[in-house]
Amino acid sequence: MAQTKEIVMYSRQVFCHGVALARDLLKRYNVPYREIDIDADPNMADNLKTWTGFYSIPTLIIANPGEDEPYTDFLSRPIDRSLRGYDRGPMITEPNNRELENWLHKHGFLEKPYSR
Repeated sequence: MAQTKEIVMYSRQVFCHGVALARDLLKRYNVPYREIDIDADPNMADNLKTWTGFYSIPTLIIANPGEDEPYTDFLSRPIDRSLRGYDRGPMITEPNNRELENWLHKHGFLEKPYSR
């Protein structure tokens, strides 16, 4: 699928099971992505904390090529539930496989939604 946008995944240097699962899923489906290590870039860490309230990884966004912020506005943090797996439009934080596959499908990066 030809894309005019790119996936950017915010991560950290320390091991994170969620980041490992997201990497595996993106590689399994050959979805190109770029990774930003927030430990190496304090400005990106600040952006992430502003968006999520924490240093929540993985947080994946859809960006214009070469940019590090969502390409369009995103939904506010929910007040009645965890941010984990919440579809905020061009952003999703700490998704499980089902949530990530459905989000990628919704935005045209996968041909089919989650089905197992």
